[in-house]
Amino acid sequence: MSPGMLKMWISFASMGLMILSILTIYLSRYKIKMKPVKFIIAFFAYIFLILSGLLMVYVVFSSPNS
Repeated sequence: MSPGMLKMWISFASMGLMILSILTIYLSRYKIKMKPVKFIIAFFAYIFLILSGLLMVYVVFSSPNS
């Protein structure tokens, strides 16, 4: 697999993690009423968001070097 294709798949994974974090934040804020479960789901949502941001930073700053 070429480096460009690998970066494409990494960026897709990052976008998927962003969507997953949006959905889990929505669930933890508006749909779940139990406090411990709400905290655990929100914690994982923020982990997904941070991980997706780090992956995007990697994709953007690992541009092709001549």
